[in-house]
Amino acid sequence: MAGSLTHHGSPNPGYSTNNNAVPVPVITQTESRDKWSKKMDFLLSVIGFAVDLGNVWRFPYICYQNGGGAFLIPYILMAIFGGVPLFYMELALGQFHRTGAISIWKHICPIFKGIGYAICIIALYVSFYYNTIIAWALFYFYSSFSSILPWTNCDNVWNTPDCTNYFGMDNITWTNASRSPAEEFYTRNVLEIHKSSGLRDVGGVRWQLMLCLFLIFTIVYFSLWKGVKTSGKVWVDAAAQIFFSLGPGFGVLLALSSYNSFTNNCYRDAIVTSLVNCLTSFVSGFVIFTVLGYMAEMRQVEVEDVARDKGPSLLFITYPEAIANMMGSTFFAIIFFVMMITLGLDSTFGGLEAIITAVLDEYPDQFYHRRELFVLCLVVVCFLGSLSTLTNGGAYVVKLLEEFGVGCSIIAVGFLEAIAVSWFYGIHRFSNDVQAMLGKAPGLFWKVCWVAISPAFLAYIIVSSLLKAPPLALFDYKYPDWSIIVGYIVGLSSFIWVPIYMVYKLVWTPGSLKQVGGCVQSPETVSDAFSSNVTSASFSRVPCFPQRLAVCLRPERTIPDIHAENLNMATVP
Repeated sequence: MAGSLTHHGSPNPGYSTNNNAVPVPVITQTESRDKWSKKMDFLLSVIGFAVDLGNVWRFPYICYQNGGGAFLIPYILMAIFGGVPLFYMELALGQFHRTGAISIWKHICPIFKGIGYAICIIALYVSFYYNTIIAWALFYFYSSFSSILPWTNCDNVWNTPDCTNYFGMDNITWTNASRSPAEEFYTRNVLEIHKSSGLRDVGGVRWQLMLCLFLIFTIVYFSLWKGVKTSGKVWVDAAAQIFFSLGPGFGVLLALSSYNSFTNNCYRDAIVTSLVNCLTSFVSGFVIFTVLGYMAEMRQVEVEDVARDKGPSLLFITYPEAIANMMGSTFFAIIFFVMMITLGLDSTFGGLEAIITAVLDEYPDQFYHRRELFVLCLVVVCFLGSLSTLTNGGAYVVKLLEEFGVGCSIIAVGFLEAIAVSWFYGIHRFSNDVQAMLGKAPGLFWKVCWVAISPAFLAYIIVSSLLKAPPLALFDYKYPDWSIIVGYIVGLSSFIWVPIYMVYKLVWTPGSLKQVGGCVQSPETVSDAFSSNVTSASFSRVPCFPQRLAVCLRPERTIPDIHAENLNMATVP
């Protein structure tokens, strides 16, 4: 990940709070948080996270599956009314509150703090399979250093009688049993998936892939240990694709933007990153469609028979076949897989930095001065968690984690995040936070999207995906029913922390669940509270809630003291 931070001291700011009094912000003296040394570092880091391997394989497949060019209409609409507003919201939240995915909820709505823990667990699940895909790319990169690429012919030890080579040949008979050299290289040499009968028997660990993964995590560790320094059905699919592509809800945008200066133009960053992301998807789609059409013509079959498997298969079968047909194929194969590795690493850096920032901000006394040790432990956990994906049947595990480890869980987390910010924290308060940073409040379009359209768009994805879940399959393997149940348990294991923390917060917070606290008046925003011309209109009446619930819903910290210099406020010792 491109980027560097300038160190300015501990990230543990001091606040003054009193749950039994009117929540008036008090500024205390403290050291400021780390900041990006250059604006371009932040922008490249966010783009590096948003533009990942999914842009190369997921968008083209879904686009083709849903009618090609016709798919662009719902995709663009979902981007405008759902994805980009949520992307903008997360950048603004992280930049204003300047803290990670866990501790930020003390500023917004404490009872939703479980969202932060859920985000960290989901990020762990992603690291268990995503880095394995990068390891596959590294294996291909090593294999590309050959005068003849190993996936261009059927003369290798891993090939079977079904291998059919159509490179430079005419009158090729392609049957349902036929397999291209690139497909057999991927399935029988890289994965060795033929040695596994399924999830009940995944086989042994592939030492070659384990070595590749070890190298990947070594790069990850030395990039992160000191900080972020180097580092209908159609509508459902359109909504899901834009959400997973831009990445709101993963905590990465909160983490990266928390290191921005207070007055950074996060609105422009959101627009630029979204455009780059979507354009990258479009270009990948054009390339894939061209290659699939050529492969279908050479095999004399339909395009859908070429793109039989969704996911990384497009990345490791279709693209290598296309490269093998080019002049200077060895050179272009090396360049292509270097690109794949860097795309994957950028997203990995972002995902793990989300966990690191969240934990260090929440537990600064325990971990802040032990960052190197914490990052090492995190990388070791991720490596051990990835071992099952390095077996002969590891591709089956990757598919299961991809579908259920993230899937509905991250969308549900994003939905709750949008609800908590827009409805509980308050759209007016949030809009004024943005105005304090940018000098201009968000327009009506953004407010409507944040309050209604974006939450509705996420709720639609959740309901539709649960009601119309397609059968899970990879290559010729159909996932058994028990594995689907395991998948749902994995998905629930992250989201379950949201209600668990809500119950914990209600139980351990002082006060009565029956006695209704007095309705107090509190400043709606920081700018109102400290403005020189405060009037009664600057205050809004807080609804009456039971005492304990009111405390759980009310932000524990009204204003980060680290913004005192930005708002021209005097600090108090």
